[in-house]
Amino acid sequence: MLAAVVLLVDFYGASNFKNPTVACQEILQPRVALTRNQLTQLLAVPERSKKEKVRAIVKEPYCKLPSLEVRAGVVSDREVYPLEFDPQTWLIILYEGDEYAGYRLNAR
Repeated sequence: MLAAVVLLVDFYGASNFKNPTVACQEILQPRVALTRNQLTQLLAVPERSKKEKVRAIVKEPYCKLPSLEVRAGVVSDREVYPLEFDPQTWLIILYEGDEYAGYRLNAR
């Protein structure tokens, strides 16, 4: 059980997320912010949906975090979106290939 918790912490790079701009690999859209409506729509999307379905809702991310390997042999990409209604909170979306694998909220 403890190993699963450690994996999840490392999976999202929480230790590097005290200042998300430092962890960002590349800033893509510096003025982007996710609205409540977009967040509500995203929460209705089931995991393992196509990346295009998620991107149709959230559009281009603020930045990308470095890729990581959550499961053996599977490279995961992470994209960051600040929340419009709470700019100190960031939504991190995880993709495995072309599939949506989940999200996490992080407070800065």
